[in-house]
Amino acid sequence: MPQPPPAVVGAALCDVDTPALLIDLDAFERNLQRMAGFVRAAGVRLRPHAKTHKSPDVAARQVAQGAVGVCCQKVSEAEVMVAGGIADVLVTNEVAGRAKLARLAALARRARVGVCVDDARSVAELEEAAAAEKARIDVLVEIDVGSRRCGAPPGEPAVRLAEAVARSRHLRFAGLQAYYGSAQHMREAAERRAAIARAVEHVKETQRALAEVGLAAESVTGAGTGTYENEAASGVYTELQAGSYVFMDADYARNKRADGGPFDTFEHALFVYATVMSVPGPERAVVDAGLKALAVDSGMPLPRAMPGVAYHRPSDEHGILDLGGSNRRLARGDKVLLVPGHCDPTVNLHDWYVGVRGLDGGAARVECVWPVAARGAVF
Repeated sequence: MPQPPPAVVGAALCDVDTPALLIDLDAFERNLQRMAGFVRAAGVRLRPHAKTHKSPDVAARQVAQGAVGVCCQKVSEAEVMVAGGIADVLVTNEVAGRAKLARLAALARRARVGVCVDDARSVAELEEAAAAEKARIDVLVEIDVGSRRCGAPPGEPAVRLAEAVARSRHLRFAGLQAYYGSAQHMREAAERRAAIARAVEHVKETQRALAEVGLAAESVTGAGTGTYENEAASGVYTELQAGSYVFMDADYARNKRADGGPFDTFEHALFVYATVMSVPGPERAVVDAGLKALAVDSGMPLPRAMPGVAYHRPSDEHGILDLGGSNRRLARGDKVLLVPGHCDPTVNLHDWYVGVRGLDGGAARVECVWPVAARGAVF
């Protein structure tokens, strides 16, 4: 049963029901502008990843700031984006199964659609699905640049796949997918830089092998929020897929810049708003945001503007605030803002975004309520 929004436009922040997924619109818009300005100056394209926000409302604002389209991780996610008005989507994943392939091909009749492959069977199945729909699909060969997840080996194996795509009547070889996911959360900037330097060499090896058979990668796409500066400076990547920059999270806050300072180019703009439901003792408070409101796969959330207060021991519908390291005391009914440990899966736990303006001014009000339209879009 669809849940009603936790707030109405115009409501004061204190009247938002909890737990709620809040966007600080001021910080969110600054994040959009910073990344848009960066890619313009760097001369690369931005195709942000919609798996972060799962929202055509957010995607439309990214496109308005110059993004060429969005990335999606699943076909059903791409369907939501196209239905919401996004005309150019890239599924940065391999798609298996007749039902999904048929849906992907049907979607390619409504929008520009791209997808990744890393083996010959994928190419044949995509061609069959596209032919059945009389559609044309952009295909990128994914190469493993270090994550050891999906991806063909760089060089000749990747080229064989590109040739198979190029021979296919309903497919178009559109370039290389070269995303190094595990590099995004390497804490030291030097470690991230070295990882992407290795990735760049894998891309160059593949580009040379493509040239030997008369092919070229029109697009080399990859990068994330943790490494986007490195790919942009490589002279090889033409497109960045950063997603988390719009919201940020507690895990990214543990990364460091090259000067050793905190990784704070982008601001925390996403919070789970929670209510204190119990205060069993002076050093412990219990909030109504637990595992069903917050993803903790990348660590615990951080209480906003509450130095010395730690969130721990979450259960389904409870979270414990340890107040022992601070002078802060809380009462039943108090509200707190929690920075998620990992923004992407936290978003997927909620039906609605509540966009607030003036969060730092003391008189925050709800300006918009957006559905998390691709919540649960896992097919």
